[in-house]
Amino acid sequence: MAYDALIIGGGVAGFSCAQILGSAQAKPFVTDKKIAIIAHQKASMLQDAVFYNAYGVASGKLGSELLEESKTSLAEHYPQIEQIEHEKVVSVVSQGNRFVIQTNKNTYESTIVVIAVNSSHSFQIEGLMEYVMPHGKSLPQKNRIQLKNEDQRVATNLYVAGTLAGHRSQLSIAAGSGAAVATDILTLWNNGIETHSHDSIR
Repeated sequence: MAYDALIIGGGVAGFSCAQILGSAQAKPFVTDKKIAIIAHQKASMLQDAVFYNAYGVASGKLGSELLEESKTSLAEHYPQIEQIEHEKVVSVVSQGNRFVIQTNKNTYESTIVVIAVNSSHSFQIEGLMEYVMPHGKSLPQKNRIQLKNEDQRVATNLYVAGTLAGHRSQLSIAAGSGAAVATDILTLWNNGIETHSHDSIR
């Protein structure tokens, strides 16, 4: 299966990126784009979280509930975004102007890849290990990592979002990081002309 953009990671940053790309579907430079998210991420930091300090999130919301609601909301409002579950990415390898993504079950190709898994030191995705470095904003004893990047761009058409981009572990920051990457992708698709996406009641 071939995609124009493939998001790897089913946490806050990944779903935030997917939502922004989904909301832009009506734009002429997005209508023909094939987009997917590999949502398998058993070790999401959301699993044990409860939120009282996240803007726009109901007070007391459990992180585990938010994960499931994100999947449901994406399917309901932006069904054109394919959700791939129960697969774990093992390699992301650049081949010419595309990436070949290998999971434990399938092989995919994509022009753009967004890495939005968490920053655990257990990160092991072949083809990306050369970009791994100690997390710049985490305590050394936590042994967190990030991918080397410049404004969340790791290499041509390869992006990173969330804590793996070097951000602190905060829901609002992760969501904003994923959204920022999405708007960079939309701008790329719009021939470099700045753009973003908002749903509207008008």
